[in-house]
Amino acid sequence: MLLGGALLVLGGLLYSFGGKIGWLGRLPGDFHFQRGGVSFYFPLATSLLLSLLLTLILSLFRRP
Repeated sequence: MLLGGALLVLGGLLYSFGGKIGWLGRLPGDFHFQRGGVSFYFPLATSLLLSLLLTLILSLFRRP
């Protein structure tokens, strides 16, 4: 339960300061399409990188 709360706080901090980290959301592999008045953004590479980092961090806590 405590770990879940810590992850929520970490996610909130990343969301708050995400705009100040210049490379976050602008990696090669992040797709941004604009056509007319419609804009679509899919951060594929950023999502994969964050998933990998969180998996590594959580695996450190799960080891006995």
